[in-house]
Amino acid sequence: KAINDNHGHDAGDHLLIVVADRMKHALREGDTLARLGGDEFVAVLLDLPDIESCVPMLARLLDAAAEEVMYKGRALRVSASLGVTFYPQVEDIDADQLLRQADQAMYQAKLAGKNRYHIFDMAQDRAVRGYHESLERIQQGLAEREFVLHYQPKVNMRSGQVVGFEALIRWRHPARGPLLPAHFLPVVEDHPLAVAIGDWVIETALAQIAAWRAIGIELPVSVNLGARQLQQADFMASLRALLAGRPEVPPDQLELEVLETSALEDIAQVSRVIEDCLALGIQFAL
Repeated sequence: KAINDNHGHDAGDHLLIVVADRMKHALREGDTLARLGGDEFVAVLLDLPDIESCVPMLARLLDAAAEEVMYKGRALRVSASLGVTFYPQVEDIDADQLLRQADQAMYQAKLAGKNRYHIFDMAQDRAVRGYHESLERIQQGLAEREFVLHYQPKVNMRSGQVVGFEALIRWRHPARGPLLPAHFLPVVEDHPLAVAIGDWVIETALAQIAAWRAIGIELPVSVNLGARQLQQADFMASLRALLAGRPEVPPDQLELEVLETSALEDIAQVSRVIEDCLALGIQFAL
């Protein structure tokens, strides 16, 4: 693009023709080089026994692309970014998917500084796809009310008296059965979905407190806060809105629990939140 803009399209066409010819001669008999469009090429390299055996050919392709091209007395120079993938693979894969993999790897090469190659990481790709699929399924579960809170009694061990409850989230997964938080909360830990789940937990706990108060049971409920939710700039505004939706619930019936590690990530912000919560009457526990 820079050569087209600065020297005209004839210069760009000349460069493509020369570079393509050089790259073709860098390959072996039986290999295929094709131009997909613009300045993008694809090479199909046959009968390579392992990944290491393709490295010299990749280096030759990069060198061929980077070699100086003369045009009307001007020296033109570009570099290439190579994305590499292999076939066959563990999973069934077609040509379009192979191209997408190579394309993805090419962008990684560009991000790493250009004039280099990057090999597509199948294990990492599977992990990323699995992560996104898990996020989508959790979001669906939240929308379809598959999550539920269990309430674990807090008991004074001297008197045997129940002094409160801790709200514990569970996922009633339609296919996998009841799931503990360890199966889904780590997936959303660094995602906005963690905030949506945290708000749902507080809202659901407040509704339960209201239901118990209506039948004469007045016991506080504690809920766990994740780091991401706690460090949201609008956390207090969101909490006040949830409390306003349940005016029949005194704020001192709600206790917020936070891991020390979450609090230490931004101690100033967390300190402000604790002070604001205490001003509302909400208890806080580390």
